[in-house]
Amino acid sequence: MSAPSLRIPLRPLARILDARQRGENPDAIEKENLRLRHEEMRDRARIRAEGRIVLLGAMFALAFATIGLKMWVVAESEPAEPRTSIAGSSIVAQRGDILDRHGRVLATNLDTFALYAHPHQMVEPERAAQELASIFPDLDQDRLTRDFTGKRRFVWIRRKISPEQRQAVHDIGEPGLLFGPREMRLYPNGALAAHILGGASYGEEGVHAAEIKGTAGVEREFNDFLTDPANGGKPLQLSIDLTVQAAAEQMLYGGMRLMNAKGAASVLMDAKTGEIISMVSLPDFDPNDRPGLPTEGHPDDSPLFNRAVQGVYELGSTFKIFAAAQAIDLGLVKPETIVDIKGPIRWGRHSIRDFHNYGKELSVADIIIKSSNIGSARLAEMIGNDLQKQFLGQLGLFEPTPVEMVEAPSGQPLVQKNWTDLTAMTVSYGHGISVSPLHLAAAYATIANDGKRVRPTLLVQDGPQDGPQVLSYSAALQAQDLLRLVVSEGTASFARIDHYSVGGKTGTADKPKPTGGYYKDKTISTFASMFPAHDPQYVLIVTLDEGVETSGSDPRRTAGWTAVPVAAEMITRIAPLLGLRPEIAPATLADITLTSQ
Repeated sequence: MSAPSLRIPLRPLARILDARQRGENPDAIEKENLRLRHEEMRDRARIRAEGRIVLLGAMFALAFATIGLKMWVVAESEPAEPRTSIAGSSIVAQRGDILDRHGRVLATNLDTFALYAHPHQMVEPERAAQELASIFPDLDQDRLTRDFTGKRRFVWIRRKISPEQRQAVHDIGEPGLLFGPREMRLYPNGALAAHILGGASYGEEGVHAAEIKGTAGVEREFNDFLTDPANGGKPLQLSIDLTVQAAAEQMLYGGMRLMNAKGAASVLMDAKTGEIISMVSLPDFDPNDRPGLPTEGHPDDSPLFNRAVQGVYELGSTFKIFAAAQAIDLGLVKPETIVDIKGPIRWGRHSIRDFHNYGKELSVADIIIKSSNIGSARLAEMIGNDLQKQFLGQLGLFEPTPVEMVEAPSGQPLVQKNWTDLTAMTVSYGHGISVSPLHLAAAYATIANDGKRVRPTLLVQDGPQDGPQVLSYSAALQAQDLLRLVVSEGTASFARIDHYSVGGKTGTADKPKPTGGYYKDKTISTFASMFPAHDPQYVLIVTLDEGVETSGSDPRRTAGWTAVPVAAEMITRIAPLLGLRPEIAPATLADITLTSQ
């Protein structure tokens, strides 16, 4: 630290004494020192003032340079609509596409604009409200007028608008109406595969961007994958075949209308890989304009309800093949084994009867072909409660399907808590247990896959699944033969179609009443099939809700009359799309008689 400077006194004593000795005037010394001090003070003040002027000039020069640079940047940039920024983190707007198994687009993004208003910048707010109401008929003109003339400084008008609507708003010429660029989720195929895709909506929103979030289906299940920047916009590829899906929806819709059903569902699975090739739930919706959730009524009355995954139903006699296959697998019976079917079987106040009188005994094969409830119950008695329950659990019929959809956990099967002897018998023919059509598809795929468990998936697989062997190879083959006999000789005769062999089982179950008991005139009819029957590659489940065939004098509600014809038409249309070559029987050769010349 430097020592402080000392001021020179105006009347130094040594100089005063010396001046007096020489006879000089001491006052002159004080005047001289005072003059020197003033000159020194003036010099310091001038230097300080000059420094301030230089600093101020430099600051002005820097400010003008900054303004000039900004003006140059603005002049060189492309003209654009002013945007209002909002506080917070930036919004992730990019979302990956969804493709079918062949790379065709199921869901993608489209650049669009949002429309908002700054009322304080408006010149003619009343006219703007009137013009907007004419462009967007769903808007309330009176409310817009109140918003534009009130104290609000920001008003959302539309989250997304078309290019034509944007031009019409632009033509209004109102400076307080502004556009914000953003992306919207587009489903170019409309309602096709609606329940699989689910739909998307806006999450966090700003005037400059909006976050697209999945609301249902795979859009929500894979939301993190589709929005993860680390994926670099990589698309999500599903196992769905767009062409097959379109054909399945068209045929099932026609069948639903023809059979007067209130709803329908179908599942087409690859029996080896578990890939879902198509999955349909009717009625459906357009995910581009997804309807709101229902506030009243039964859930399956809403088009948003996925009957194939969320709907759990008693699927009737389609379960009989499980009892036969397990009994064969345990060595208890063979297809030709005769079983006593005298009935009815009485259990307390309950009784088990057959739809028709099949006599006193049937072979195991005929139990499946003719669909005998009593025969199936007898097989369940042979198997035993514990083994039956264990086998059905191995087929995945006691837990939600593992399919990659957010709705899957809600498809929880309804199973009796106490697995009594009566429960075992009724479950053997599909009553007392409720599962989804997708559950049934996976279970039938296990039979078609030579007894190896198959799990359904919506993602493309590299090859066949290597699931656990829940049914022996021999038993699975014999079960496949029994299903073929149901079509060639039994209740599914309408599934005998040209050029393609089909195996399957019908199931008709009365619908339960909400208050208990069952309706007598409302059924769930199902046909569970696999094709080609000699070497099953695919499993198709078709379910009709309250289907009824009315061409005859009496209404017919059994699956053989309702679900089977619909499934047969679907297989006829779908099999060629899957690349299955038709089976052409050799023509009879003309009789030629060789005679000697």
